[in-house]
Amino acid sequence: MQTTNLASDQRLQAALLVTPALIIYGVFAIYPMVDVVVLSFQKWNGLDANRQFVGFSNYIGIFTKDPVFWVAFRNTVTWTVLSTIFPPLFGLLLALGLNQRLFARNSLRAIYYLPVIIAPIAVATMWRWMYDPFFGIFNQVLSLLGLQFWIKDWLGARDVALYSAFVAYVWQTVGFSMVLFLAGLQGVDKSLEEAARIDGANRWQRFRFVTLPALRPTITIVLVLSVISSLKAFDIIYGLTGGGPAQSTQMLALWAFTQSMQIFDFGRGSAISTVLLLITLAIVIPYMRWAQKREESSE
Repeated sequence: MQTTNLASDQRLQAALLVTPALIIYGVFAIYPMVDVVVLSFQKWNGLDANRQFVGFSNYIGIFTKDPVFWVAFRNTVTWTVLSTIFPPLFGLLLALGLNQRLFARNSLRAIYYLPVIIAPIAVATMWRWMYDPFFGIFNQVLSLLGLQFWIKDWLGARDVALYSAFVAYVWQTVGFSMVLFLAGLQGVDKSLEEAARIDGANRWQRFRFVTLPALRPTITIVLVLSVISSLKAFDIIYGLTGGGPAQSTQMLALWAFTQSMQIFDFGRGSAISTVLLLITLAIVIPYMRWAQKREESSE
């Protein structure tokens, strides 16, 4: 009887602790998400009191009558693929290096993490200045090195603008992956590493057969967060190029914002946002299930 009462008290205590967070999450996350999905089937300019139900008209419009949507879709896919490769890879390399006994190791960790806490719009302003075709540091360095043929209008040329913006994005986000991998490295069993070293395993073999398997949960988290962050790419693109030149850096999140807040077609903007939400769920949920099954099968 006493055990039953104790379990009941624990459940009540857990419910009391979780409920405020659930309420806040429901009000500020779930409700706006549901409202956006509902709004995607309506026509609304953001000013009128009444919304007009139009069915799938907004979706038909973005799929068949909006060429910018497909440009933004292609750019978003490219950005997402690059984001799941380079920031996690560079973050892992930095974590492996900064997990060693180095002079001023903590200071170096702070330096590499510093861009993460800078507002994306401030990062965009800084990199826009560095990319300036006349006064920017990149073209100035290329000129001093005698590499004038490499000088470009980095944010004004359609063939390189998206990748130039992505470099700024990597610079800002790689520190986040680094910190997660550093946390994961603390969970690597040192005795296994020492045993592998005694058995004659070289550095690469110890990484492949000891460190990497221990980092699988961390890798899953990093990749999921990288995908979500890349699909939401907005601030840094808005600050660097605004989607230009000629929509060459347009992204789905930015195009949804443009439709809603500049063209005042909230229905179409919500439809684009809903498509982006579905893409995110279609990528993240299967990957997390696959990663979970793989982890369970390896235990």
